[in-house]
Amino acid sequence: MASGHLFNSDSLNEGNGDRPTSLSQTAKPAARQEQASGQSCTIAVVGDVHDQWNAGDQRALQRLGVDLVLLVGDFGNESVDIVRAIASLPLPKAAILGNHDAWYTATGWGRSKCPYDRKREDRVQQQLNLLGEAHVGYSKLDFPQLGLTVVGGRPFTWGGADWKNDDFYRDRYGVNNFEESTQRIVNAALSSEYSTVLMIGHCGPSGLGDLPEDPCGKDWHPIGGDHGDPDLEQAIARIRQAGKQIPLVAFGHMHHSLRHTKTQLRRPIHLDTEGTLYLNAASVPRIIEAEEDTLHNFSLVTLQDGEVWQAALVWVSEEGTVYSKQVFYQKPLATTEAEPQTVSSVV
Repeated sequence: MASGHLFNSDSLNEGNGDRPTSLSQTAKPAARQEQASGQSCTIAVVGDVHDQWNAGDQRALQRLGVDLVLLVGDFGNESVDIVRAIASLPLPKAAILGNHDAWYTATGWGRSKCPYDRKREDRVQQQLNLLGEAHVGYSKLDFPQLGLTVVGGRPFTWGGADWKNDDFYRDRYGVNNFEESTQRIVNAALSSEYSTVLMIGHCGPSGLGDLPEDPCGKDWHPIGGDHGDPDLEQAIARIRQAGKQIPLVAFGHMHHSLRHTKTQLRRPIHLDTEGTLYLNAASVPRIIEAEEDTLHNFSLVTLQDGEVWQAALVWVSEEGTVYSKQVFYQKPLATTEAEPQTVSSVV
């Protein structure tokens, strides 16, 4: 499946486009109530930020009318100011920090390059403090107004089948291996108020393919291999066994633009046999300058009756005008099987 996310400004045409419908704020379901029949919500997934976040993102999200924002990390190399701005976003949100968010802390190499005095500052903890309960790494956050819970995988992950950064995870979280990490994720999910669980990770789970263009495929030499998180894959299986429904797993880390080729982009989605949609939202860079406007990208997911109905990548202006929309997945009618797709359109 071909997928695209970057384009020249010459290919853009102005247009208003269809705006997502906002969830009604007139009646909020009581705690433990699941998403009501026929209820729809729009979720914005923000891929790897890498210092590209500004006031225009807040304006665009508000004008898109999204009901929930999921942020999958890599805000910058321990960029406290970026995280402070994201933490102030006045919308329902959940976030998980990525490997770049502990760039100067988690590894010996990073500590040797640290530009600040780590004895006087702990910028990893500063980011965690700023995000507060919105940071769901090894945790969860219930959203009563939406009838669902967001559960986070292992924070600060680099991905891959090898357990990395032993001292960092031991000292910060008391976690020593993949099995302990899996159990932390499962415990968070089992404490959720709702049977509908959305999961976010910085890297996606293993099991989505081992080709370099797969959602978590390794695109550097030696090329090929599954670079997903095995603890997240195991946690998803156990959470399902406990009776939770997981319509969406959102993540980033593995950029859509591939290192080994410029003739194609990474496959951004995967649909499994349980009906879970896995969405890689790492369209980088996520802010570009077009001819007459600055455009920001978001992955928009429509959730209805506890199922994903559509997932698309949109490029929007800071005023909320949709310039381009790529539909990666559209739930078909009940008479046909669901198939991932990519449909590009300028609206």
